[in-house]
Amino acid sequence: MTTDEVLVKLCCQGDKEAFATLVERYQDKIYNLTYRLVSNPEDAADLTQEVFYRAFLRIKGFRGDASFATWLYRIATNVCYDQLRIRKNRQVVSLDNTSPDDPPRDLPDQEAGPAELCMKRIVFQRLQEAIATLPVEQRTAMVLRDIQGLSYEEMAQVLQCPLGTVKSRLSRARRALKDKLMSERELFFSENVYNG
Repeated sequence: MTTDEVLVKLCCQGDKEAFATLVERYQDKIYNLTYRLVSNPEDAADLTQEVFYRAFLRIKGFRGDASFATWLYRIATNVCYDQLRIRKNRQVVSLDNTSPDDPPRDLPDQEAGPAELCMKRIVFQRLQEAIATLPVEQRTAMVLRDIQGLSYEEMAQVLQCPLGTVKSRLSRARRALKDKLMSERELFFSENVYNG
């Protein structure tokens, strides 16, 4: 597999296939991040395209101070913050936000029975709803660490803030999420959800 660094160098030389490879490599992760930040699948798909469009336009400016993934996550968080700012100013209420019929991005375990699949879908939806209520800084920290798997140092680069701030935001996000979910603890700690 060709490394990101090699692909970026090829992109800077005008190789569009190299950029297509980077898009294939990161599109699911970027979609996952944007979806968890904006909580709307259509907006997330549009924002994912915008992230890669901006990355394509700016690839020659990539200095390599951080990894390509970190640079791309930074673009994604900026794009999402812009969208959330616009949405906040418009005060639009979405009538077609995620519903129980929307499939989760990750496919469920095909071995599970109908009851388990239904329970997992409910848990996924409730968890997504709870994450969406967190302040955007906390939500971003949680998604980058707990869903995308970034290190604290990578998060500090993406969020452009000190390491202590990253840890504080993540701690507050986890505490707030725990408090929100405690009222439904039977649902989240049901044996049906986690046996496998």
